Amino acid sequence: MFLASFSDYFSFELMWNRIPKLLEKLPITLELAGLAFLVSLILGLLIAVVRFKQIKVLSQIAKVFLSIIRGTPMLIQLYVAYYGIPAIIRLFGGDANVVPKLFYAFLALGIYQSAFTSETIRAALLSVDKGEIESASAMGMSYPQILRRIIIPEALENALPGLANSVIGLVKGTSLASTCGIIEITYQNQILAGRDYRYLEGYVALAIIYWIITIILEQLFKVIERKTRIPEQPVPINYDDNDNNDKGIKGFFKKHFSKKNKEKANVTVDTSF
Repeated sequence: MFLASFSDYFSFELMWNRIPKLLEKLPITLELAGLAFLVSLILGLLIAVVRFKQIKVLSQIAKVFLSIIRGTPMLIQLYVAYYGIPAIIRLFGGDANVVPKLFYAFLALGIYQSAFTSETIRAALLSVDKGEIESASAMGMSYPQILRRIIIPEALENALPGLANSVIGLVKGTSLASTCGIIEITYQNQILAGRDYRYLEGYVALAIIYWIITIILEQLFKVIERKTRIPEQPVPINYDDNDNNDKGIKGFFKKHFSKKNKEKANVTVDTSF
């Protein structure tokens, strides 16, 4: 009786049957997140460089921009983009109907995320040791060479965890794209649930889908981090001794001060015959 009453409120069978129908709109969700991340990466890189170089006027404009973007909800920015951009197009005599709805969504999501991506990139740039840059410059490297061989590899390694969070945040943020009339997986659930009024099963199915996507992205970025990780400085090895434990300072003292090596040094060859 308990199971019968429980099924009136939640059906596992309906939940599993809802997942394939939701996955039909998954390509739109991934496309939206990918385009938004590309916008956030380009814009965030420009803002990070401006603030890293401390360009006077542009740096102040960037600070105001970041304050506005981080101080307002993503949902409000989506509404502003959806209603504001067509108004600007009509103001200049254009036809706003030719612009796809996907454009408003990924532009708003990308601009919102760029405020956080820029701080991730700027922190990664600041983490590069200035001594390494000065040493490379003293060796005669040009700035493009320093950028390619030192700054970008080290900054990329430090920025990857933050960029991974940006991608995951954008995938989850696409659930708000329905405000622009885009039918992605969250809006698809609202359409399906409107037919049988079983919303809970659909939202649990959505949670499972988003959770699996997040796990896949986490593992993907872990692989990228391992591939791009800069190897640490290897410990010097004493190749004159076959003992694998004779490394570093221990090997140095063993080589020069141990009794075994002193006896080897004092060996003389009898050539009297």
